[in-house]
Amino acid sequence: MTPPPPSPTRRIRLGVDFHVWDELFQGSRSHILGLYRAAIALAPDIDFLFFLDGTASLQQAHAEFSAPHVSLVRMPKRPGPVRLGLQLPWLQWRHRLDLLHMQYKLPLLSWGRYACTIHDVLFETHPQYFEPAFARQMHYFCARAARRSALLLTVSDYSRQEMARQYGLNPEAIHVTPNAVDHRRFYPGQEGAAVVRSLGLEPGRYVLTVGRLEPRKNHVTLLTAYASLAADAPPLVIVGQRDFRHDAVFESIASLGLNGRVKVLETVSDTQLPAVLRHAQVFVYPTFAEGFGMPVLEAMASGVPVITSNTTSLPEVAGDAALLVDPQDAPGLAASLSSLLAKPRQASALATAGLAKCQQFSWETSARTLLAGIRHTCGG
Repeated sequence: MTPPPPSPTRRIRLGVDFHVWDELFQGSRSHILGLYRAAIALAPDIDFLFFLDGTASLQQAHAEFSAPHVSLVRMPKRPGPVRLGLQLPWLQWRHRLDLLHMQYKLPLLSWGRYACTIHDVLFETHPQYFEPAFARQMHYFCARAARRSALLLTVSDYSRQEMARQYGLNPEAIHVTPNAVDHRRFYPGQEGAAVVRSLGLEPGRYVLTVGRLEPRKNHVTLLTAYASLAADAPPLVIVGQRDFRHDAVFESIASLGLNGRVKVLETVSDTQLPAVLRHAQVFVYPTFAEGFGMPVLEAMASGVPVITSNTTSLPEVAGDAALLVDPQDAPGLAASLSSLLAKPRQASALATAGLAKCQQFSWETSARTLLAGIRHTCGG
């Protein structure tokens, strides 16, 4: 049953599935947090209801969620089928929502209208980088969300075009709310050097990549490129947790004889990561495919020169403020690394360009797009 649109005199009641707050820091968590911190400030006329387990920790970490038009509703942490099949349908009905904002997957029982953010459809366009069962599951949920959502959103024009192509949609019907950077966490300077040293790194003298240890992030090509650099090149630091087919990373390190030159850090915390980024000499992100590429933006905001791929969403995010390379071209990647390591002026110019580029992305701008879509959908 779908509730009628609110009258002009009635406040919009917007629910948000915020369960990602209770999980590991990742792109979808950064996105929904940054987006709604801005939206709350911009829309005192909307009643926001956030559904999550860690209500107290969210309020303690971010004062915006204590605003008078915000309600944090405890949704105990449960497996996905319970959350989608029982908890969210009940909360949607109980709180008489005008719209419920989800990411990727809609509740299994429908009680009203939905907004849904599908960050990417890489499981459709690049299925070789995903477990087949996962790709089939995501196809079902995202195709369903694309059909049933009253408001459909994504994070880049690349993702918008691919969503439209995969699901037979009009691209103009998909709203783009790009990611941005939390500049309170990611900024240039010398702060955090002690954190970097505590991890066994020398500030300003390491090449950094950040991303889960899985084939799509293309660590093997990066390791091959790095192995061709001079023996006195700064160490390569890989920050990321083990994921799908991660063994290839460690096998490549061993087979290329890089055990003494490559450091894999699997337990860098959310509070340590900004310092690790800030003190890198070069940031490299040669991923095969992304829906956006948040680490590129965070590295730019940290004042670090960036090398990234010339595929999918990365040219849209990086523009001419990074060196773009073919992710399958190990010699080309090695040449770009050698160039930035050997030419401080080039590296400095690229870092300056990156700082300017990341200013083009704003949570406030994305929140205004979101709120316009919500008001149009709800008749407010």
